Amino acid sequence: MSLIVFPAIDLKGGQVVRLAEGDMARATVYGDDPADQARKFAAQGADWLHVVDLDGAFAGEAVNASAVEAILKTFPGKVELGGGIRDRAGIDRWLGLGVERVIIGTAALENPELVKAAAKDLPGRIVVGVDARDGFVATHGWADVSTVSIYDLADRFADAGVAALLFTDVGRDGLLKGCNVEATVALAKASPIPVIASGGVASIADVHALLPHVADGIEGVITGRALYDGRLDLAEALKVARG
Repeated sequence: MSLIVFPAIDLKGGQVVRLAEGDMARATVYGDDPADQARKFAAQGADWLHVVDLDGAFAGEAVNASAVEAILKTFPGKVELGGGIRDRAGIDRWLGLGVERVIIGTAALENPELVKAAAKDLPGRIVVGVDARDGFVATHGWADVSTVSIYDLADRFADAGVAALLFTDVGRDGLLKGCNVEATVALAKASPIPVIASGGVASIADVHALLPHVADGIEGVITGRALYDGRLDLAEALKVARG
């Protein structure tokens, strides 16, 4: 069994950035050519990319569309995209442009019927973003925290045909504290839906820690800052993750 490693490209103002704890005011810029970054990840062996329109997550609509489209034209593998996709038109548009899977976060909490209908019509193409602060779901670019627990949100889509749950520990994201393996595995064990780990990946140790839990339902892991800071070598991570 193997783990998918998703190198992350987060977009803010057309640039490649990483945030600390989802705070737009704490952004580190890593480049101004997202398509070139996608090309570099492909050269290192990446099959998948995780792309987020950060501005879109706050605006509720696509803001960095041109950058995303440039990535899609450049990257030969599969792309999952999140950030501001909150209606069926947005879902259909991005899938039509070549996105493999769309990530629905805020709308999954506020409009679950949208997700259920899309997952039924588009099997394997819809990922639900489960962004957590202290066990509760955060929305609107993580600016708001709901009273819904991550387990309650996962339960809503247990039989909906959702491809995966993307679980992010917001308190660790971009801080290189290490992935919250315990919470991620607990969610995977509690839900029939595969879970992608995100937030805090610091080194190859996180990949090693998650790998034994593929059998528990862990599908993959997203890494951003550790790659950009040189703390994690993508080629090595992919080799370990593929067993």
